[in-house]
Amino acid sequence: MTGKKTYIVVSPVRNEAKHLPLTIDSMLAQTIRPVLWVIVNDGSKDETGQIAEAAAKSNPWIKVVSRPDRGFRKAGGGVVEAFYAGYRLIEDQAWDYLVKLDGDLSFSPDYFEKCFARFEEHARLGIAGGTICRVTDGGTEPEAKADPKFHVRGATKIYRSACWDGIGGLIPAPGWDTLDEIKANMLGWETRTLPDLHVIHHRPTGAAYGTWNDRVKAGLANYISGYHPLFMLLKCAKRTAERPYLIGGLGLLYGFVKGYLRRIGQVEDKALIRYLRQQQMNRLLGRKSLWG
Repeated sequence: MTGKKTYIVVSPVRNEAKHLPLTIDSMLAQTIRPVLWVIVNDGSKDETGQIAEAAAKSNPWIKVVSRPDRGFRKAGGGVVEAFYAGYRLIEDQAWDYLVKLDGDLSFSPDYFEKCFARFEEHARLGIAGGTICRVTDGGTEPEAKADPKFHVRGATKIYRSACWDGIGGLIPAPGWDTLDEIKANMLGWETRTLPDLHVIHHRPTGAAYGTWNDRVKAGLANYISGYHPLFMLLKCAKRTAERPYLIGGLGLLYGFVKGYLRRIGQVEDKALIRYLRQQQMNRLLGRKSLWG
């Protein structure tokens, strides 16, 4: 890797006492440590705060920000709000890479070193991250096998500084972890998951909500993000034929339609929505798009 690159990590965490020690151990073992790791305790009711404070006490490069309990999970926007509570501590510092990292992950000691090497190899790579895997009886397997190539899961996202400045940060809404990639691609950056770099997710996506609620949440996020209705209809139809049968597609459709019926506000960046819908229609018509 050319020169010494600096990075900062922000981890919004809520009720992660069972898993946070695994993430802390992984961070302590990194071959390249961050300049700063900000752990944001987002109103946890368990021992998350104490675990984070103990790590910070013995490691001066770890800082803890505590937020009061809002009394409920706030999908999407809540994560971004918690992220920015930590980001405010570092926004005046210089860094090459910014990492948004969940507190229920574990990864190899050279994870970040290898990630940054990929950025150095590809000058237009703006957002990247490892493949999120879950533990199975036979070892591990990717948590999501159908994600588009441009998508990087929200649990581990690495932003190049120039890309971060270009996209203007994160949109505080459900779907934030796709909207950032759409904006980056619109501005000429590449975004992708790194298939050979694995991150173990110890609390699978959606575990805090359940399958139906998780799909409804995703459908509403798609509405707020400005998805083209035709693209969404075909997406829902496809998901009804996948496990769990019917539930996945119907949940997506219900969440999407609920957004329309309740006239919930969509993202305000109209150019971003136009670009997204154009790419979706290109996909449906077999033209070159974000999907390939």
